[in-house]
Amino acid sequence: VFPACLRLKLKEWRKSMRFRMVVAFFAVWAFVGSQGPVFAALQNERQETPQLRDPSSRPNPNQINVRAIEEVRHELAMLPYYSVFDWIEGELTSGDTLVLRGQVTRPTTKSDAEYRVKKIESVAKVVNQIETLPVSPSDDAIRIAMYRAIFKYDGPLFRYATQAQVPIHIIVKNGRVTLKGVVANDADKQVAYTYARGVPNVFEVTNELQVVKEPA
Repeated sequence: VFPACLRLKLKEWRKSMRFRMVVAFFAVWAFVGSQGPVFAALQNERQETPQLRDPSSRPNPNQINVRAIEEVRHELAMLPYYSVFDWIEGELTSGDTLVLRGQVTRPTTKSDAEYRVKKIESVAKVVNQIETLPVSPSDDAIRIAMYRAIFKYDGPLFRYATQAQVPIHIIVKNGRVTLKGVVANDADKQVAYTYARGVPNVFEVTNELQVVKEPA
């Protein structure tokens, strides 16, 4: 089993006091390291009085949503068979509904992902739109060839393969390849694309790698 990686992107905007937050697992967290939960625990209970509590002492809904995202990320990172040939991302809406999307090579990875995130208290509902990739010996051969080409030991991208959670994912479907995840610079992104284009029996290569600078 190849090392697992997770990428979870976050976008948020406000409209009529509603929040919508989009998260993509993994891969960015696996590469630059998790920033840790943003949610701060409430202070010890103050002595209660008949007066109303100061609104500033109440939990911030935005902070609670960020905590939920961290919990989702953690649960998905623990999937036993999540590999460089899988990709899962999610969208957490203002109604505490989590939508899972992506592609996986095993049906059990799809069901396990849903089972794990359903246990999170702050997630009210899970919509599982993860696609199980078709069984294909030719696609399996492409996966192996892609991995060897991109992460060859004497190449500039080999250092990514030595990480506990590989940040570059290789999604293969019907002879078409999509590169997902993150790299440290534009040069690595281009090298990955060039190596992928050199693999035989591939109809098309789509490069969706994102550049995320390594922390200083």
